Amino acid sequence: MSEFFKAELKDRFLEYALERSDYFQIQTLYDEFLRPNYSLEYAQKLVHEIQTYDPDLLDVMSGNGMDIFMLASTSHTEDFLDEGGFMNLYVKEEEKWDAFLGQLSGTPKLTKEERELLKKNTPDLKREKVMLVGLIVAVAISFLFTLVSIFKETLLEPEYVPADEFERKIDQLREQYILENEKMQRELENTQRMLDSLAK
Repeated sequence: MSEFFKAELKDRFLEYALERSDYFQIQTLYDEFLRPNYSLEYAQKLVHEIQTYDPDLLDVMSGNGMDIFMLASTSHTEDFLDEGGFMNLYVKEEEKWDAFLGQLSGTPKLTKEERELLKKNTPDLKREKVMLVGLIVAVAISFLFTLVSIFKETLLEPEYVPADEFERKIDQLREQYILENEKMQRELENTQRMLDSLAK
């Protein structure tokens, strides 16, 4: 569960306690807000976190072998919720992080000439370009071998077979050629996209 939803649940626990004028068990919070997707232990953990943050937010009675057996709101509960509760604390924490990240991103940006120089001096980029050129060459060679094998089987080494068998074989080779051609086309398109992304 994210910190946002944890903060929202803690506020709901406190609001529920504020609405009641009596003591109640954590089981009630569990039944009201967390059943059946979470466990009773998780409800207990959230109440412990509320207590750790400020022991005066809830009036706690121990008993039945438990540290926290019964709960009730206090005068501090309403004040805390009026100030925004745990959701307000979450928002403030997020704003601190945003300000911090904003300061980090405020570092001076590289000029166009510096970026170009950085690209030229990056060995990884050169290695990737060499690999892409190698891939294109391999695709082209594979395509040529496919063409040669098709022509060899259909024209240079004719087999004496019945006409219907010959037509079936021609159709089969034609389909194979089309499939190979489409495969090579897809590989070339993927390679082109990779080259375009590197050029950017």
